[in-house]
Amino acid sequence: MPRFLKNYLCLLCYLLFAQSAWSQTNNSAGDQNNGKYFTSSDGIKIYYEVQGAGQPVILLHGFTTTLDNWKKKIVYQDLINKGFKVVVLDLRGNGKSDKPKTVAGYEKDAEARDIMGLATALGFKNYQAVGYSRGAIITARLLVLDKRITAAVIGGMGEAFTNPNWPRRIAFVNALSGKEKNKDFDGFLHSVQERGLDRQSLTFQQQAQPSTSPAALAKVQIPVLVISGEEDNDNGSAEELGKLLPTATVKRVPGVHNTAWQTPEFAQEVLSFLQQNK
Repeated sequence: MPRFLKNYLCLLCYLLFAQSAWSQTNNSAGDQNNGKYFTSSDGIKIYYEVQGAGQPVILLHGFTTTLDNWKKKIVYQDLINKGFKVVVLDLRGNGKSDKPKTVAGYEKDAEARDIMGLATALGFKNYQAVGYSRGAIITARLLVLDKRITAAVIGGMGEAFTNPNWPRRIAFVNALSGKEKNKDFDGFLHSVQERGLDRQSLTFQQQAQPSTSPAALAKVQIPVLVISGEEDNDNGSAEELGKLLPTATVKRVPGVHNTAWQTPEFAQEVLSFLQQNK
C-alpha cells in the first residue's frame, strides 16, 4: 500500500476514535441547539443547525464525521463571535441526516444540491462556504454549480480529487464494499463498526464522490482560499490545486491532515479571508 494511504488511514482511525470519545461525553447537538431538518428535492431529510447572525457561511465536514466535528474547532466559535451566521449540517449519509440505500442517492451532485436547496430554504441571496477534506471536494462542486457563493475555503485538499479515477477513492470503495481484503484497512473498518456507522452509505459516498475537472476550476472567478497543514499532502498538493484556480490564495498552517484545522492559525487564516471577501 502507498505510504500516503497508510498515513491517511492512521489519521482517519484517530479521528474516528476521537469523535466517538467526544460524543460519549456530550449531549446530542440537536438537543442543545434546536437543530432542524430540511427536505431536499428527492425527499432526503438533512439535519442542520444555525448559530449567529450576519454574513452566512456554510461549513462542510469530512468523511465519516458529522457537523459536531466542526463545533469542536476554534474556527466555528470565532466565526460566530465575529458576526457570521454559521450553518453546519450532516451531509446525506452521515449523522442525523437520512442515508439513501442506493448509490443513485449520492450521484449527480446530490450533496452539493442539498446545500444549494438548504441555502434557498434559509433565504440566502449569497453565502460563503468552508469545506475540509471530503467537505472541500463538495465545496469545489458549489464553486461551479451555485452563483450565490461569493467566497470559499478548500481545506485539507490538494489536486488529487480532480482525477475521477483517484486511487485513494477507489481503495476505500474496495475496502468498504468488501471487494478487496487488505489488512491495512482493518483498523479503519473496525472503527467504522465500533461507532455504528453505516458502512453501505460510506461505500456509496466514495463510489459517487464527485470530481471537478481542471477545466471547470479554471473558470472559477470568486476568491478561494486553499489551506492545508504544512505536513499534509495526503490528498495531493495544495500548491498544485492553487494553480488550477485563477483566484486562489494558498496557505499552509502547522500540522498534518487531521490536526491542521484544529489550530489557531487555521482559524485566523479562514476568518481573515472570509472577512475580507464578504
